Amino acid sequence: MSNQVRKLQLAERMSRLGSESAFEVLVRARALEAQGKEVIHLEIGEPDFPTAPNIVHAAKRALDQGWTHYGPPAGFPELREAVAEDVGRRRGISVDPAEVVITPGAKPIMFYTILALVEPGDEVLYPDPGFPIYASMINFVGARPVSYGLPEERGFDIDVKEIISKISDRTRLMITNSPNNPTGGMISRAETETLVEALEDRNVMVLSDEIYSRLIYDGEHVSPASFPELRDRAIILDGFSKTYAMTGWRLGYGVMPPDLAREIALLMTNSNSCTASFTQMAGVEALRGDQSSVNAMLERFRQRREVIVEGLNRIPGFHCREPQGAFYAYPNIRETGKSSRELAEALLNEAGVACLSGTAFGEQGEGYLRFSFANSVENIRKALARIDAWTKKNL
Repeated sequence: MSNQVRKLQLAERMSRLGSESAFEVLVRARALEAQGKEVIHLEIGEPDFPTAPNIVHAAKRALDQGWTHYGPPAGFPELREAVAEDVGRRRGISVDPAEVVITPGAKPIMFYTILALVEPGDEVLYPDPGFPIYASMINFVGARPVSYGLPEERGFDIDVKEIISKISDRTRLMITNSPNNPTGGMISRAETETLVEALEDRNVMVLSDEIYSRLIYDGEHVSPASFPELRDRAIILDGFSKTYAMTGWRLGYGVMPPDLAREIALLMTNSNSCTASFTQMAGVEALRGDQSSVNAMLERFRQRREVIVEGLNRIPGFHCREPQGAFYAYPNIRETGKSSRELAEALLNEAGVACLSGTAFGEQGEGYLRFSFANSVENIRKALARIDAWTKKNL
């Protein structure tokens, strides 16, 4: 018998998968902590607050009542109805539960939508800077990612003229994200209206990532799905992770035309079977129960936003706009003379502050860093002091 080790032969598509840098930086930060170094975590994008007690109690009650078995692939009627009510009320539209699909986290809505709609060789528009999994999934299915910018001089808003110039006969899908990760910018009503008008006669679907839509400090959230002209081509991606501090619960949903919802449910059947039953009952409570924890979390984030933006703007070489939503500060660091990756690495290894290079979110992220302010004011101030001291010593 041969003892030769066989090389694993992966499918070619696996070489096209990207990753999420926040988790990679977290691993490196944990390694430094294991060596006895103190690291302030401003890299990971999750609320640092506990899930509200009423939601936790609803999950425990569901477990005691036997919500521990398979459920429908598209989700239990109770949660689909609650989502339809909530989405309809907040976006001013009528939503039928048949348009709702519940998934384990919101990422599957992104993945399944691309799998269901996009053929190899098709083109998909996506924001750069933007969530890195957009381009990863587009590449994975063999389609062509076509990026559009979010210029700082426009407040990180979209430029519809640029988007239209990039639409071709192969464009099948457009992905939008407002509030945006990593910039914290939002798509204005004026640009949304212009986009809807421009797409009216084009056969392009729109996947609107609205996962941060309840975390807004300035302005209003405008969903493309709220416009009748686009209603039958819009897919809303949302979930419970950010709004309700439920990242580990893995509970998300999509709202889409019912014929597409049936296909997405079929993908659920073939992959996850269903979303955990007791977590869905907790989701019903999250949507229909007391919302004071959401409001309190938003106010805490608002206070932290003020601290981190003011602090970053006092550091030489840093210029930071105030984010309109989400919980990320996205300073321009070009005047430091360092590349984004170089500066992020130095701050982690030498200053003990974990953040992300802007290039983790696309080529247009060069010249920026992303700091999550999902940490205490005390730790944010400590991180700012460390960054300030490092820049004065090294720049």
